[in-house]
Amino acid sequence: MQPPLTENLDADPKSKRSCFGGIVQAASLLIIILLFTGSIFAQCYSEKLSRWKMSFQKLRINDNCKNQCRPIGSQALPEGIIINTSDLKMHPLWDTPMTKTIDNKENASTNLFAMAVGVKQKDLVNKMVKKFLANDFVVMLFHYDGIVDEWNDFEWSNGVVHVSVANQSKWWFAKRFLHPDIVAEYGYIFLWDEDLGVENFHPDKYVSIIKSEGLEISQPALDPEKSEVHHQITARGRRSKVHRRTYKPGGKGRGCDGSSTAPPCTGWVEMMAPVFSRAAWRCVWYMIQNDLIHAWGLDMQLGYCAQGDRTKNVGVVDAEYIVHYGHPTLGGLDVNEVSSGAKDHRVDVRRLSYHELQVFRKRWQKAVEEDECWVDPFE
Repeated sequence: MQPPLTENLDADPKSKRSCFGGIVQAASLLIIILLFTGSIFAQCYSEKLSRWKMSFQKLRINDNCKNQCRPIGSQALPEGIIINTSDLKMHPLWDTPMTKTIDNKENASTNLFAMAVGVKQKDLVNKMVKKFLANDFVVMLFHYDGIVDEWNDFEWSNGVVHVSVANQSKWWFAKRFLHPDIVAEYGYIFLWDEDLGVENFHPDKYVSIIKSEGLEISQPALDPEKSEVHHQITARGRRSKVHRRTYKPGGKGRGCDGSSTAPPCTGWVEMMAPVFSRAAWRCVWYMIQNDLIHAWGLDMQLGYCAQGDRTKNVGVVDAEYIVHYGHPTLGGLDVNEVSSGAKDHRVDVRRLSYHELQVFRKRWQKAVEEDECWVDPFE
């Protein structure tokens, strides 16, 4: 009779070792499989996590890109290459131009002087240009008589910008060549007539005053003894550095007193020698009409561009004053016609100016009535 099977197994050490070895091999194989599959899973998970992070970052970048405010038309360009503004500074053709650095930025031109000129006023223009160039202004001349070469006898002629279009006004030139983005480099824009005397005027001191007084729109006062004064508010006051209003008696609301809040009693300058801050000019430029080249009526609305309270931000500087000679410029005698039949077009210019005044007033009123979103800040 044979012994039970269990007894045989227990009695066979080799069989026991063989069974144990099989279990160990199976467990080792299982561990290897688990480690291998775990490694693959970890690698896949890491790759998925990495892709998820990249996708999330791209999503955030895309969201940031959507929120970028770029100039219209520049979307195809990398942001760092985009230059939003321009200037009127001339550069040499062969010498290496200076790069704007901390060292030379202080010497860069920071203000612009622009003026409509004709050769009949060469002497007055020469005195003005020399003063402004001496104070590191960029100077731009608008030649309304179409004559440029006759200015070459001045040493400064090649250092200023000349724009020549016959029989156009200062405001026509300004609308087309002084776009706010072009002149954004300049803190102040002086847009003057040519028949002005500057013997007692110093551009650097003037800029210092309007900065300290917070004047966004201003003009130098007129010497009342030597000037053609059209409006009392422009006359120089000898006891003040700056004045912002005028006082004169008058009934039925026509007078000006301390309670007056509207032009021409306060918040007003004349159009012969206005000076605009960068922000004010951006607003004024939009108000200049393309077809109303004499800009009559614009002066009464300049206060809307004063960047706040026009009774405070618009003023006349008494400490730096000029002379207004009142020389007739636009129009004049047509030298191309026979002398005996020459016509003085000054009358026609004045007639068109009055017509444009009425047109501008109607356009303003129409714009106010139609714009439901606009609120008059002065009412």
